Amino acid sequence: MELTQLKQRGEFEWQLPATGRMRVPGVIFASRELVAAMDEKVREQVANVASLPGIVAASYAMPDAHWGYGFPIGGVAAFDADEGGVVSAGGVGFDISCGVRTLHTGLKLADIEAQKARLADRLFARIPAGIGSTGGVHLDPAGMAAMLRGGARWAVAEGYGSEVDLTHIEEFGCVTGADPGAVSDQARRRQRDEMGTLGSGNHYLEVQVVSEIFDDAAAKAYGLAPGDVVVSLHCGSRGLGHQVGTDYLREMVLAAPAADIALPDRELACAPLKSALGIRYLGAMRAAINCALANRQILTHLARQAFSEVFPGVHLPLLYDVSHNTCKEETHSVDGQRRRLFVHRKGATRAFGPGHVELPHEYSRAGQPVLIGGSMGTASYVLAGAAGTEERAFGSACHGAGRAMSRHEAARRWHGRAVVDDLAARGILIRSTSSRGVAEEAPLAYKDVTAVVDASEHAGLAGKVARLSPVICVKG
Repeated sequence: MELTQLKQRGEFEWQLPATGRMRVPGVIFASRELVAAMDEKVREQVANVASLPGIVAASYAMPDAHWGYGFPIGGVAAFDADEGGVVSAGGVGFDISCGVRTLHTGLKLADIEAQKARLADRLFARIPAGIGSTGGVHLDPAGMAAMLRGGARWAVAEGYGSEVDLTHIEEFGCVTGADPGAVSDQARRRQRDEMGTLGSGNHYLEVQVVSEIFDDAAAKAYGLAPGDVVVSLHCGSRGLGHQVGTDYLREMVLAAPAADIALPDRELACAPLKSALGIRYLGAMRAAINCALANRQILTHLARQAFSEVFPGVHLPLLYDVSHNTCKEETHSVDGQRRRLFVHRKGATRAFGPGHVELPHEYSRAGQPVLIGGSMGTASYVLAGAAGTEERAFGSACHGAGRAMSRHEAARRWHGRAVVDDLAARGILIRSTSSRGVAEEAPLAYKDVTAVVDASEHAGLAGKVARLSPVICVKG
């Protein structure tokens, strides 16, 4: 990205001044090196988002930002319904509520070394993964509607986990306002047999070891110590979420002229928040969020079963679950006034600071756990939401490393077997249904996750708590 078009407001904060149709400025949180490496398309998309009706404060991009559909991946923007604000299906994305949850195991690295291959095989056998993968949960129409309304709460009621899990999930496991009736029949059909499946792409289940602690107090609050083995799941709403995005993007594009919305890009298709279309989309999107929460809850149950087969008596309590790719109705302070806003986070995670009322009581002093997935073979991180981040970026932070090249380019450069062998030589076991999928997710296809996390910390979005290094990775 050309830096001359930006004004540097701090070492890790850059402003794109409001020009032309932009209603607010753009703000990019990143180091000079990360900004310079971003595609010019990121700047263009930040500016396009800033031109949407009812946007508040600024159009933000996180340190992992890269080109996306409509919004940049790593884009954050909030809209006020009382000022003609909109909801954008392109600002949420197709993989609605893609997110990460991390589980404790109570084990140390030394405990699993002798059983590592067996554990990898059991996890791979238990966790359905890959394109078109189906699971053991088959939903009839009534069950589908109940799942879309209930999210992880429905899953727990069906026997997948316990009530204590819900206290450590964003929205406590269920987003209110979901409208199963706003979800198309095609979306329901796609999800009928996909509950409890990992999917493909950058989705994974990873066994990790806590390799470094940066904040002793927050780590203690989160129950993390050096050498601890944890499990992280990264997945979303599968076919249902993708179909919801597809359905409503098409409808929003066609409805935009009648709503007097001039779209700077068709991929930014949106609808007024108070319109019938906007209300229907919010209901469908919330149902898709609940689908993702239920899916991760079922996968948690399967992971617990796999661990218990290798390590009897191990339970895997939940540390936390955070979503990316959402639009949440939240209250934030803007220019000293509390306002109810609709916050879009596209490839960004909620990162509420200490004392927020929506945090579990044991995390209140530390701030919200922010779970940052790395690329296959590199580190992941646990961060803590920072004080003041609500005023800085509506309580948001980065969500991962962010791609540095396309999947096509990665598959051209690397062969999946070679990637698997290289990681095995480093003590990291890969289990996958697709050699090409492994190549597409090669570690060097992503940005340096440590640089992204450091920029998030220096920008005041979230502070580093722990570094997690991979031991086993199950992928589609």
